[in-house]
Amino acid sequence: QSHNHTITQSYNHTIIQSIMKNQFILLIFLIFFSSCGKYTADTFVFPQPKDTSDHKILMQKKKTYTIDGVSADNQFDGARMNDFTQVDSNTFSVKIFPENFPINNSAWYAFKIWADGSRKINLILDYENGSHRYEPKWSTDGKTWQRLDLSKVKYIGNDSTDVVLELELQSSVLWIAGQEVINSARTKEWCLQQAKHPEVSFSVIGKSKLGRDMYFMEIGKGDTKGKDIIVVLSRQHPPEVTGYFAMEAFVEKILADTKLSNNFRKKYRILVFPLLNPDGVDLGHWRHNAGGIDLNRDWAYYRQPESRLVSNFIVKDSKKQKGKVILGLDFHSTQTDLYYTFDERFPTTMNGFHDYWIDAIGEGLPEYTPDHQPGGLNSPISKGWFLKQFDAESITYEIGDETPRDFVRKKAEVAAVEMMKLLIFKGK
Repeated sequence: QSHNHTITQSYNHTIIQSIMKNQFILLIFLIFFSSCGKYTADTFVFPQPKDTSDHKILMQKKKTYTIDGVSADNQFDGARMNDFTQVDSNTFSVKIFPENFPINNSAWYAFKIWADGSRKINLILDYENGSHRYEPKWSTDGKTWQRLDLSKVKYIGNDSTDVVLELELQSSVLWIAGQEVINSARTKEWCLQQAKHPEVSFSVIGKSKLGRDMYFMEIGKGDTKGKDIIVVLSRQHPPEVTGYFAMEAFVEKILADTKLSNNFRKKYRILVFPLLNPDGVDLGHWRHNAGGIDLNRDWAYYRQPESRLVSNFIVKDSKKQKGKVILGLDFHSTQTDLYYTFDERFPTTMNGFHDYWIDAIGEGLPEYTPDHQPGGLNSPISKGWFLKQFDAESITYEIGDETPRDFVRKKAEVAAVEMMKLLIFKGK
């Protein structure tokens, strides 16, 4: 009986030890899980919050239309054409709907059109819930684009909502679009070209709402630990192609084989997210992602997978590498070239940087006077997120829709050079 009691005590002791061990393991797991949790973007309250939960979108029907010897189609990534009809013997109409409504007036269109033979037609761009914004571009191969002669673009009525294009069609395909078509495949081509540089790594960090790849490039030389970080974003809004072109030129200048660029890549890490909204771009959206949301209003609660993925990646990476995000640049397009920054009410880790930088850009381009518009903290956009998450300098770099493409590149290259000069000598 005494022997059995000893066995029972021993057994109970073993059970207690096992329970305590499991509880200890659970405690360690919870501590680890909790510590991992802090490696995600913080949530914030902005003065003008936005509802960024999913809103239903209209998916355009992909098809080829053929009417009276004239054909048109939207069967490519980046296309936008919701219907094609005939008005009279020589007049046809393309219907353009946004993905949902209300929406910013960025009425994107892109389609291919051709005829059985040589033929002149009038083509109406008929917008719903929007009006004509982007001057038509044409291409014969979808890669090289020219602006359509504006004498062949006529506004209809007094409200300037719709336009009619005078086109000369052939049996070969003519591409018509509001801007150059740069879809996710074209963006990947550019990324892979840059990744040939020995100091560039290209990867996919996750998937969009519809499962498209989210591209990422890291630029830098040597040990990554402890280096200050510059973040570059582009294409939150699908039609904003000129901002994307500026981003390309900006990054390529950083990768140039010059003393300045080489020294800059040794001192800093540059994180580039060239296509934040691949679904919206490939679906031909005016503004939103596949969740029907403006991604540049979701930098507070991260209800959309794209903003959540990128923000968490930046925060996790900066903590893992023990680096500090000091500058966030978000490339966009609007009617004119300008720079949005924060005013003196919002101090950062590099106070005054944006003033020096924008002044230097102006000095580097004597024919150009920068339009600098400092302001306050309003809606949850990326510019505000960089400030609130990291106390970083943050700038929205806007390019005009019709800014000449050679000047877009020239200005971006000057901007990159002046940024590198300022940051190379920061603290010296």
